[in-house]
Amino acid sequence: MSSEYPTFVTHLECGLTGERFEAGQVHGLSAVGRPLLVRYDLAALGAALDKERLAARAGGFWRYREFLPVTKTENVVDLGEVMTPIFPLPRLGKKLGLGPRGAVLVKDEGRLPTGSFKARGLALAVAMAKELGLRHLAMPTNGNAGAALAAYASRAGLRATVLCPDDTPEVNISEIELQGATVYRVNGLINDCGKIIGEGKAQAGWFDVSTLKEPYRIEGKKTMGLELAEQLGWELPDVIFYPTGGGTGLIGMWKAFAELEALGWIGSKRPRMVAVQATGCAPIVKAFEAGEEHAPVWENAHTAAAGIRVPVAVGDFLILRAVRESGGFAIAVDDDAIFAAQSAVAKEEGVLLCPEGAATYAAYEAALARGQVAPGDRVLLFNCATGLKYPMAPVSRRLDRHGPIDYAAFR
Repeated sequence: MSSEYPTFVTHLECGLTGERFEAGQVHGLSAVGRPLLVRYDLAALGAALDKERLAARAGGFWRYREFLPVTKTENVVDLGEVMTPIFPLPRLGKKLGLGPRGAVLVKDEGRLPTGSFKARGLALAVAMAKELGLRHLAMPTNGNAGAALAAYASRAGLRATVLCPDDTPEVNISEIELQGATVYRVNGLINDCGKIIGEGKAQAGWFDVSTLKEPYRIEGKKTMGLELAEQLGWELPDVIFYPTGGGTGLIGMWKAFAELEALGWIGSKRPRMVAVQATGCAPIVKAFEAGEEHAPVWENAHTAAAGIRVPVAVGDFLILRAVRESGGFAIAVDDDAIFAAQSAVAKEEGVLLCPEGAATYAAYEAALARGQVAPGDRVLLFNCATGLKYPMAPVSRRLDRHGPIDYAAFR
């Protein structure tokens, strides 16, 4: 017997034109090919939930159920999610000369199922697909999103097909297949994979859950904003550095902050939102610096930080609006800086960031040096996945147990 799940959804609307769409139906992009945003009766939501009641709940992002669109408990897809920790980098903060109030904090999304923040968005996309009667989901991925789709789709009893660029790390290809999806390599980039998914919808019969091409991954990623606000005592950081490919999380957090203010849970102060990209693939940075609202396709995209190697984002205007409205900026860092940052954080703090997470630390260092952020700012960096899923430098140092060992060399 199914039971109702508290939901306060009123309608969906096009993020560009504001055109309204009915809730409870299958939707992709709007009539003008742009993302749909889920809207709520926030007055009713606020009457049903307060901070104290929320604080008494355990678990991960499903604890924010009133802020989410699922209507029946049987459609919730749960893999034991947790609230991901926020912790400081004190040794590096001291080296950077941060002021008394200044702090550099990391929110480590690598603690989620399948080891990345993609769990948030795909859990909601899969739950809503199940609720709306969809049976076969498909998406392009640079790795982590495909793994999350595979896991949550298998958990929900749905079929999943995933297309990956040829050079996707082997561990990602293997985990996607092992967790129940059918995965194919494609001789191209993620946008090339996405084109195949889009063109094959009618013949293959799958539903496209690509980034922002359905409404619910934003709602899942929105929980990052709800969660960090609660963890920090409902006082938001001064600056958030976010690794930006498709930008779902940045858009989702900006939406979360607006909803929290409407409820009276936070004030009007917002973090400055910083979109972090790689110099080899920086369409958002280029559009930001040019004062544009849309970013053209970035040709010959390349970076070892595969998660931010997204040559074109369908929600580019939503990313750029959030960055500009917050007084933030977009910044690109090169691969050498990314891997230097990864090494520094691992060796100084014992924290193994993924390359995309390391890009946020490299960007923070660069922004601090340029005066774009101040030593007294409280800054939050997103580590979007566990560093354990990425290739690391080989180690060749050996000891021969049969021969003499020079113990003095260990001093």
